[in-house]
Amino acid sequence: MTTAEDPRFRRSAPAPGLPPHATNYGAVNGGSSAGGDASGGGASAEQGAFAAGASPYALPGQRTAQGRPALTVEPGGGSGAKGHDSEHRPLDLAGVGIGPANLSLAALADGVPGLRAACYEQRAGFAWHPGMLIEGATLQVPFLADLVTLADPASRWSFLSYLKAQDRLFPFYFGERFHIERTEYDAYCRWVCEGLATAGPRAVGGPGKGRGGARGSAAGPGLHFGHRVDAVRWHPGLRLFELDFTRTDADAASQQGRSYARNLVLGVGTAPYVPEPLRALAASTGAGAPVVHSAGYLEQRERLLAAGHVTVVGSGQSGAEVFLDLLRNRPAGREGLHWITRSGAFAPMEYSKLGLEHFTPDYTRYFHGLRQSVRDELVPRQWQLHKAVDHGTLAAIHDELYHRTLGGGWPDAVITPGVAVRTAGRVGATRVELHLEQAEQDVRTRLVTDAVVLATGYRERPLDGVLASLEPWLARDDAERLRIDEHYRLVMDPSVRGAVYVQNAERHTHGVGAPDLGLVAHRSAVILNSLTGEEHYRLPRRTAFTTFGLRPEGALAAGTPGVAEQADRRHEGFRPLRMS
Repeated sequence: MTTAEDPRFRRSAPAPGLPPHATNYGAVNGGSSAGGDASGGGASAEQGAFAAGASPYALPGQRTAQGRPALTVEPGGGSGAKGHDSEHRPLDLAGVGIGPANLSLAALADGVPGLRAACYEQRAGFAWHPGMLIEGATLQVPFLADLVTLADPASRWSFLSYLKAQDRLFPFYFGERFHIERTEYDAYCRWVCEGLATAGPRAVGGPGKGRGGARGSAAGPGLHFGHRVDAVRWHPGLRLFELDFTRTDADAASQQGRSYARNLVLGVGTAPYVPEPLRALAASTGAGAPVVHSAGYLEQRERLLAAGHVTVVGSGQSGAEVFLDLLRNRPAGREGLHWITRSGAFAPMEYSKLGLEHFTPDYTRYFHGLRQSVRDELVPRQWQLHKAVDHGTLAAIHDELYHRTLGGGWPDAVITPGVAVRTAGRVGATRVELHLEQAEQDVRTRLVTDAVVLATGYRERPLDGVLASLEPWLARDDAERLRIDEHYRLVMDPSVRGAVYVQNAERHTHGVGAPDLGLVAHRSAVILNSLTGEEHYRLPRRTAFTTFGLRPEGALAAGTPGVAEQADRRHEGFRPLRMS
């Protein structure tokens, strides 16, 4: 079957763009390209190849006469636009979004000689869940799950390197803390942003010292905040991706720009999810009773503490942390709190050592090798691996409630699982009425409250918008979701010579570990090895004591070129049975 006959691909005319002979690799419409190197300094020998229009990196399988990977099309040319020297050459990799995933990729790309990469982020600076940086709240993964360590422990962008740079390594050592506070993780990520912006010869985007800081509109080599990507297109003539972006300066002035890249990586993160019965309330703003998602909790915290009665909806970690923070900061005997959830229990997260092996590359490969129907059944069944509450948080809630009984009586705090919100509406100008249902008792009732916090989780941001012009070349599964290969690469029509990688958009293909910080560095290393066709980061062949399944699935070290598809010794002695 030819590509044109393959029903996975819906072909149409290519998106309009520059003619094949065009040589403008910088900004258009007067905008400044944010395509990478901000140094303006001299080029290394490897970068000299870029200036001549050649790149040492290509899709796996493409080789030069000298045996090195290379692209088949290498356009050159210049740009009359002002800005970075990199405007004269396309990028090897352009990233959309700068959260922990793409920041990890940028940090590890810093160790790949000659790789020209840039990431674009519409926010003015790095911000990791700012609404949930509650004092004392910790990560649910160990500090080793930083941006780089599990792929490159010797990286200068590790969390331990951050502590050393802050002269805090000994205090951390004596503190014996395995789980760091979220505020410290956020500060560490900002430190990496600032370091990549001012780093020396190994900085993303090439040699030289960058200009600007992590909060600026162009943070330096490779990291470009204040840049909103408006459209992504594949240009068949140039065999490059075009990225149109809007650059917003501190004074709100905006400029349009365009950048070119051989490959893309999408790390646009997740968005707060609000259940349908509460969307209208959450969307309304004003002086009335606040109905806010937990993502904006800290911004509304003072209003919530001043409210006479607050209801928290949702039983995950965010709901538990919000409830605990409100409980600790409201008067004893006048707490005025409800915590309700549709789930049957306020369940603890699975945190056993063998249970955590579901967040290993071994399990990720196993999951990816399963049939689509099996994967779709597994994901909702594994909710307790990632949607439940940390044991310590549950214990802290119980301890606080118990402490408030010491003076006699019980705290004015109601915790009720198994309750769903059917509908909701405003009562007057200052209150909200929730219509509740308890299915096990077949009981319905109403709850009037002064404020609602929706700790109802997050959903992957849809990629349809940014990928709209690439739709003719995309392959989709039976549920119309993007097909993603083992190396986090979108399955596309072979006529598209570039690759599009995704980060934290692959739960349906790679399992529960997709959003987990513990797999961020490994995934970045897989992508970089796949992109360059070289083993820049050696990846382990085995990462779990658990043997998942009765036959090996995929390469033993995903993303490591040259690793043969071979049976793992753990499977010796197993013979597949023919089912009658």
